[in-house]
Amino acid sequence: MASAQGQFLAFDEFGRPFIVIREQEKRARVKGLEAQRANINAARAVSNLLRTSLGPKGMDKILVSQDGDVTITNDGATIMEKMDVKHQVAKLLVELSQSQDNEIGDGTTGVVILAGALLESALNLLDKGLHPLRVCDGFERACEIAVKHLEATSQELDVFANDNELLKKAAVTCLCSKVVSNRQNELAAIAVEAVLDVADIKRKDVNFEHIKVEGKPGGSLEDTCLIRGIVIDKDMSHPQMAKVVKDAKIAILTCPFEPPKPKTKHKLEISNAEDYRKLYEQEQQYFVKMIEDVKNSGSNIVICQWGFDDEANYLLHANKLPAVRWVGGVEIELIAMATGARIVPRFSELSSEKLGRAACVREIGFGTTDDKMIVIEGCANTSAVTVLVRGGNKMIVDEAKRCLHDALCVVRNLIKDSRIVYGGGCAELMASLEITKVVDMEPSIEQYAMRGFADALEDISNALAENSGLNPIETTTWLKNEMKNNPDKRYGVDCNGVGINDMKELNVYESLQSKVQQLQLATQVVRMILKIDDVFAPSEYS
Repeated sequence: MASAQGQFLAFDEFGRPFIVIREQEKRARVKGLEAQRANINAARAVSNLLRTSLGPKGMDKILVSQDGDVTITNDGATIMEKMDVKHQVAKLLVELSQSQDNEIGDGTTGVVILAGALLESALNLLDKGLHPLRVCDGFERACEIAVKHLEATSQELDVFANDNELLKKAAVTCLCSKVVSNRQNELAAIAVEAVLDVADIKRKDVNFEHIKVEGKPGGSLEDTCLIRGIVIDKDMSHPQMAKVVKDAKIAILTCPFEPPKPKTKHKLEISNAEDYRKLYEQEQQYFVKMIEDVKNSGSNIVICQWGFDDEANYLLHANKLPAVRWVGGVEIELIAMATGARIVPRFSELSSEKLGRAACVREIGFGTTDDKMIVIEGCANTSAVTVLVRGGNKMIVDEAKRCLHDALCVVRNLIKDSRIVYGGGCAELMASLEITKVVDMEPSIEQYAMRGFADALEDISNALAENSGLNPIETTTWLKNEMKNNPDKRYGVDCNGVGINDMKELNVYESLQSKVQQLQLATQVVRMILKIDDVFAPSEYS
């Protein structure tokens, strides 16, 4: 039977009554322009949040998780990832920044701001009665024009000239907007060295698996250094083991130093001291056999994924075999790749061919604390490198690691494709002016959408000027006028107040690959959002 409130009384197989409530009444349906408006407003709310973080004068955000963990950053991808976004369309922008981060590594803030500007422009066109599909087509055509123009006007650099000076300048451009900007030159040099150490210049390929960024609170940012080897956040398992092993022959084990455990349930009864002594001797034989297997293989240091008990630890020390325990699976794989070792799952399979080679394995300490780390240098198989980041506290170290990731990605992108465009909003303004020229010859109704795309591109220079304390409209207007009068110049927003607006003179540039990816990704996401015209969701959705 049904009640007036939309509730139903039903009975289960035992005759017990229960109430079924119709959930449909708690859901709302939004259609047409109203749905598009709700989606655009949700996405713009996320985009506007990032707007103040763009550029060298951009502000940082403090994010507190539900567990109370605090993150201070102005990295777009990190802010988007840590935000608790409920709206499904707003989540598309979170995925957008992650796509840019995964593919390029830099430009995560710019791509979200650009998507927000395009959505704002699209909303104005929809209010004027333009069909969403016509807006999408216009944006797509404008994006193609912008990409072709940037490719045509991009400049190819010899990035390895003058001791890799141009790579360092690109890394500096990336780092100048970060928390570590006061140490941007030193960190840029470290990033360039790290990438070049693992790069295959002939193939224009960089394997990021061989670059590890480790952090250790303590010291200051100046103490950040590049170690040509692998660093693992462990120490020797026994305090009296050798701290330095030269010409290391490394055995990598994924089996623990302990007696084997039966797979089935078992029970062992010890009724007298003699039985206990036999059990002890049996265990000792296991341990001695394990140590013999390691010694016979020729190994002089052991790295184990699991732990050992005190007996094994004592025997390893007594046999002058330094050992490191509880090394994670990712580190194990990296050490195996770098040293040419085979990961061994059983002691009986150990042999000299399966050992890894390294020039030196040493334990390093920090300050007056008990913190220790193991450094493996001179790896035989590859030139794996580790950047060891130091900082006053954990938050500084974490943010410095994020900044270095961006710088490493910028250097990698320039090695893969050495074409560059100039920063400071210059590339976007050049593309905007080119689209405006083409629009004047466009007969179809898409010209309105294309003009809207050109206007949205100006939002990057507006945001940069606003964050630098300048008048955004006045600055962008002046820059556009100067670009028209001097097409050979590369004018952009002078964020640091140097007094020069020519980005070429200031050496402010970024990878063409990054800028093209930003334009294409932002356009694709905006197209997707505009094509949604019916939302059936909980009533609090809008």
